[in-house]
Amino acid sequence: MNILLFLSILSLFLIIFITLYKFIWIPFRIQHHFHKQGITGPIYRPIFGNSAGIRRKMIAEVESSRSVSFNHDEVVKRVMPHYYNWSKVYGDPFLYWFGSKGRLAVSDPDMIKEILVNKSGSFGKIRFNPVFKGLFGEGLVGLEGERWVVHRRITSQAFNMERVKEWVPEIVDSIQNMMSKWDEKMEETNKFELEFDAYKEFHDLSADVISRTAFGSNFVEGKRIIELQEQQAVLVLQAARNVYIPGFRYLPTKRNRILWKLEKQTTELVRDLIKKNKNMMPNTNTLLASLMYPYKKDDILDLKEIVDECKTFYFAGKETTANLLTWVFLLLGLHQEWQNKTREEVVRVCGDKSPNAENLANLKIVSMILNETLRLYPPAVMMMRQAYEDVRVGNKLDIPNGTQLFLAMTAVHHDARIWGEDANEFNPMRFAEPRNHLASYFPFGLGSRICVGQNLAMVEAKIVLAMIVRHYSFVVSSSYVHAPMQSLTLQPQYGAQIIFSKRS
Repeated sequence: MNILLFLSILSLFLIIFITLYKFIWIPFRIQHHFHKQGITGPIYRPIFGNSAGIRRKMIAEVESSRSVSFNHDEVVKRVMPHYYNWSKVYGDPFLYWFGSKGRLAVSDPDMIKEILVNKSGSFGKIRFNPVFKGLFGEGLVGLEGERWVVHRRITSQAFNMERVKEWVPEIVDSIQNMMSKWDEKMEETNKFELEFDAYKEFHDLSADVISRTAFGSNFVEGKRIIELQEQQAVLVLQAARNVYIPGFRYLPTKRNRILWKLEKQTTELVRDLIKKNKNMMPNTNTLLASLMYPYKKDDILDLKEIVDECKTFYFAGKETTANLLTWVFLLLGLHQEWQNKTREEVVRVCGDKSPNAENLANLKIVSMILNETLRLYPPAVMMMRQAYEDVRVGNKLDIPNGTQLFLAMTAVHHDARIWGEDANEFNPMRFAEPRNHLASYFPFGLGSRICVGQNLAMVEAKIVLAMIVRHYSFVVSSSYVHAPMQSLTLQPQYGAQIIFSKRS
């Protein structure tokens, strides 16, 4: 009995010691380490850190959104309120806490470049919050090490520019189908103009494009997958804003049960599409064909890996391009002079025909507009990395192993010290010449982990803008409420109401 009592007391002591060490000693040691280097931040609160404060700031911005006017001055404050407020108080960089993990918030382009382009292995991706796995699976976004190398090699080949150019006819066909529906609605109402939510239209369009390019199918077949992923995304975002407790995702809570069901249904639908298209794969130019029959025969993915990559590209491919297009049309609806310049260029380059793979590179103004839109409204508002070892950055800052790095992309993109006094204004001319500093503009990331689908996103966006601006004029509706919101991507909280008028 005495031995059992002693072991119980010893076990309790060890639990208390480990808890104090992990949640008290290590955070305060890290905090002291950065304080010695002149870096401060909000005080660490045991176990949950500053996560509750971050959540409160996000909710407050969302709830106050109806008072926001249509300018770009408030974007950083709205989508990264904790960064905006704390950087004003503590400077840059500063240290805050998500649970017991220290996060160093950084907006210096030199530091960001060093972190993202680092080839020594000192920095890497933060391990996925397990709730994300149901949405993305264990695909390219969350992989590290040798498996990431294999997946990256296969997907890079699938999305190289030459292959993407072969998809141009499919993209054109999707856009023509969408515009035909718009024309039919105008004819039904005997009007030459139509107001609708462009945010929803462009999400449907991108879903159709990703369905065609990934599977050779269409939006109808992929629609259910999209719907399920959108439901998952809402629940995943809610969970991601809370500190994850190990093992919690296995508990049969109401949210977990819904997530399990959505994940199971999504996986089954993707598997069915793969089976349906498997026999046609060797002779088709689709993402699925590239995954199943890679360029290098030693690069083999099993069925689960293929399913996970398809999940990733279904969601990420749709979200990134659809949101970019939404912001582009809102900005051009507001800035009619740039809409006219775009139309003139498209007519000059393409005539009365649709863009093709050969003349896309000649759409210089279109490219400038897309780049300026991505600067003001990047799809991801920030990037996260983690130090995998003790490392010095810029020969001046010592970062301990395990420190997370919050790379404040949106703040960099809106920084007047980098972009000038008009940093919060829409001015595509700033992209008339190449940028001098690599990390002053990085909407698709930098380094080896730069977005693999960048080529497809930009080609699709160019074609959509060129085709629509050629056939329609458009203005922002008076019913539009400018409320940029950070979800899994940067999107308009209340949609994008735009009035399209058919041109003669």
